Amino acid sequence: MLHASQPHVAATLRNGVPGEGSGPSFRPPILGRVTMSKPRVVAGFGRRILALLVDWLIAYGLAGFALVFGWLTPAMLSTAVLIIWFVLGAIFVRLFSFTPGQFALGLMVVSVDERLHVGIGRAVVRGLLVALVVPPLFVDSDGNGLQDRVTLTSVVRR
Repeated sequence: MLHASQPHVAATLRNGVPGEGSGPSFRPPILGRVTMSKPRVVAGFGRRILALLVDWLIAYGLAGFALVFGWLTPAMLSTAVLIIWFVLGAIFVRLFSFTPGQFALGLMVVSVDERLHVGIGRAVVRGLLVALVVPPLFVDSDGNGLQDRVTLTSVVRR
């Protein structure tokens, strides 16, 4: 059994949440410093991966249309998919706070500092880091990847 006196244990795994009874309990990580009317629950790894897969399939479909119409050659297809995924992600995160895949799975990207929304600079850096694949694999105790830590963002449930 984990206790609140164990500092090396993530806060979300500790027992005895004040005001919720005396038994063991589990609460999903809550994003604390978001300046919104209600606290947001940080999205799980599975939902994030599925959203990324949906975004990638959309980019692949758009690149496939460009291939059919002769705008791309088969040798350019993989690079075109990556560029389309990156541009769509940066634009959608800046304008709507979510990518199409995140929208489909009920997720959104929020800024964890005092900003109202994620700017284009943060969206671009975040997209570049996700494209490198390795940064999303390094997560903190709340499940935020290195790309979230660097850009001061977090993927949360809507």
